[in-house]
Amino acid sequence: MDRDPNYNLLMERELKTLTGTPRLLLHSCCGPCSSSVLERLSPYFDLTVLYYNPNIYPRAEFEKRLSEQRRLIAAMPFENPVELVSLPYDHGEFLQIARGMEQVREGGARCERCFRLRLTCAARYAREHGFAYFTTTLSVSPHKDSRLLNRLGAEIGEREGIAFLHADFKKRGGFDRTTALSAQYALYRQTYCGCEFSTNAPE
Repeated sequence: MDRDPNYNLLMERELKTLTGTPRLLLHSCCGPCSSSVLERLSPYFDLTVLYYNPNIYPRAEFEKRLSEQRRLIAAMPFENPVELVSLPYDHGEFLQIARGMEQVREGGARCERCFRLRLTCAARYAREHGFAYFTTTLSVSPHKDSRLLNRLGAEIGEREGIAFLHADFKKRGGFDRTTALSAQYALYRQTYCGCEFSTNAPE
């Protein structure tokens, strides 16, 4: 069996090749997950956070996480500019790709489809708006498969014509740092991934 690539090392190697301050589009699922990622990337990039999460249910949860994302960006100090773009909430987009997989275990094929949906949107937005790279905060979670996320990101980036920044943001204490920053900024930390089919979703 092939050994999993060291995605953190791949990212660090890429960072050493940068000249200037390229623009990076960072897909984010929520403020807490983005916190340590923004802290780590802001010295290297002109960052725009893309909040595109049609999987989140109900709408009030979507709006709550967006509000916390906006508040975090306003409160945190960054070495380079960080902007926020939020795309309209359309839960039907997620329900369409999840149809027939409502009972699939969390972390299975339904989640892969969800990742693909969001990463494809991020890649297209990045290409259409002149970014040099795109990536996602999702790998900061110990519950998310970094190998799958990086495989999808690279595949989608190649297809859409935009460079994907490989990463495993949970490395180097990344997840623990999200906990510390969430406490520092008194961020709302959700108890489920967002979709109504996930393990801890509210009834």
